[in-house]
Amino acid sequence: MERVVASDLEGTLTAGSTWRGVGRYLSEYGSKGAYRLFLYPRLPLVWLARRGWIDVQAFRERWMRDLTRLLGGWTEARIDEMAAWVLEHELWPERREVVIAELAAARDEGARLILASGTYQPVLRAFAERIGAEALGTELAYLDGRATGRFAGTMGTGEEKAARLAATLGGATLDAAYGDSAADIAMLEMASAAVAVHPEPDLERVARARGWRILVEPAAASRPDPT
Repeated sequence: MERVVASDLEGTLTAGSTWRGVGRYLSEYGSKGAYRLFLYPRLPLVWLARRGWIDVQAFRERWMRDLTRLLGGWTEARIDEMAAWVLEHELWPERREVVIAELAAARDEGARLILASGTYQPVLRAFAERIGAEALGTELAYLDGRATGRFAGTMGTGEEKAARLAATLGGATLDAAYGDSAADIAMLEMASAAVAVHPEPDLERVARARGWRILVEPAAASRPDPT
């Protein structure tokens, strides 16, 4: 039977972040003022999230949902252009070589690779195409050929991510899964072999309790998420 390997993206395959890449793109291509108006009022919430005084995952999801509003009115072609820029200038330079090498080895042995992430589908697709994988991300909504500034449905994190992956598998066994945060636990539980990559504390506790493999690259560069 076909072997299937799934992986999260941010924090797992790259230390880069979509939100940061989108912010850099907006700042460099004419929307710097709008991005600053988005960013500055939220900085106190970053401080609260880092101290665990507000729900970190909910904060991250709200951040991405609100950031999406800045893309309202964009054509699909422009969003694809932005996604390619984010890949080249943010996500790929911060890639985790060891993890990507493991996925590449599995792919070369005939495995089906699936990237499952809450990030924007165009961004995830750009990364997935680079490594020969499929993409299960968060779709953006369009109306009359232009982005509405909203998601086309629910953000693909946590249980939703696992449900979408299960539907894509169609009953097939998930041989291995890679993730970095508690939001990936539902996906990792589906796999015969779960791998916690540079795990955040909540995931690390679960991984150690369950005997999951923990993978940390030597001297890996890591920049913080919004939290």
